[in-house]
Amino acid sequence: MKKILASLATAASLMASSAYAGELVIIFDDLNPGPKAAFEKVVADFDAANPDISVNLSINDREAHKTAIRNFLSADAPDITSWYPGNRMGPFVDAGQFEDISDLWASDSNLSSSFEAIKPTMTRDGKQWGVPYSYYQWGMYYRKDIFDKHGIAEPKTWDELLAACAKLKANGVTPITIGTKYLWTAAGVFDYLNLRTNGYDVHNDLTAGKIAYTDDRIRATFAKWEELVRPGYFVENHASMSWQDAIAPFASGDAAMYVMGNFAVGAMKDAGLTNDQIDYFPFPEITAGLPRAEEAPADALFIPSGAKNKEDARKFLAYVARPDVQSEWNEAIGQLPPNSKAKVSDDKFIQQGMATVSTAAGLAQFYDRDAPAEMAKAGMEGFQEFMIKPDRLDAILKRLDKVQKKVYK
Repeated sequence: MKKILASLATAASLMASSAYAGELVIIFDDLNPGPKAAFEKVVADFDAANPDISVNLSINDREAHKTAIRNFLSADAPDITSWYPGNRMGPFVDAGQFEDISDLWASDSNLSSSFEAIKPTMTRDGKQWGVPYSYYQWGMYYRKDIFDKHGIAEPKTWDELLAACAKLKANGVTPITIGTKYLWTAAGVFDYLNLRTNGYDVHNDLTAGKIAYTDDRIRATFAKWEELVRPGYFVENHASMSWQDAIAPFASGDAAMYVMGNFAVGAMKDAGLTNDQIDYFPFPEITAGLPRAEEAPADALFIPSGAKNKEDARKFLAYVARPDVQSEWNEAIGQLPPNSKAKVSDDKFIQQGMATVSTAAGLAQFYDRDAPAEMAKAGMEGFQEFMIKPDRLDAILKRLDKVQKKVYK
């Protein structure tokens, strides 16, 4: 009898039942209501179309998944797991824990023809290692009603952003909310400051270990960041808040802007905000004339090399690559489909996002995806520390140089 087991069970308890032919074990990593329901719908539709396959689905918290994956890939692996492209998949690829699916990319009509823009981020050592199901823009989400109340237009330049922050602060509104408890949100701010100060090539060279953190160009990035930190333009106590927690002051009107990915729009609406209250603009220009690069991280599904049912896992990944599946899935989660033949939602944030990424001079995955894991961890710890204690900048940068020399030796 077919079944879908949707639970919050740990990977260990899920693996306790032995896999059998026709059983497909999947671990997904997003418990937020919208993404969770959307993936459950994908699985249910696949299950209905494949009566000979029984799907066992476990959905875990995203932060917990980042730890759990290191354990279950080494022990009793599922048939499919969610993870990230780029450098974040690198350690698992290099350790032989992800399956090479280059054959699927070559043979599947969708993967072979409709994923060219995003194929490089799924490629390592000339081979493909997963299937992306979504990507999304980052930028500045803001309370349009608050901006309108105080006569503030969307900032297009750094000076305009600083002027907007000063006016908001003077009127009792914290300019920018953020929650850095899990560190990566601070990396998003750093990335944009660096991309706008120095450009796409410097972002890539830094995350590739070719530029020191004490380099004058990176110091210039922190100098811009300091112009936001010193006047108190970020919400207080951000180190104790997750990104979801940071939505509360945004929803209440205590904060007016959020440097964040488009996945957060659903949570903003869940907090009671409407489309008319929320709006979006690309992160403002800092260095005049610098080609505009954007953060556009992708999410993907992988087959662990220790999977027991690789044949049906490939069927599922081919199903996920279909334009109709990607269209419906991404419309539900408010993100962009990697399949170029998929339909893009008419949602205003998706349209704004497509306009932003399709006209960008380059697309960065994200600091903690473009940099090796050890460097990313140290870097993000340094970013959070700087936001709390900007006087420690020299010590932070020297420490990151040491880590960089160790990681990239």
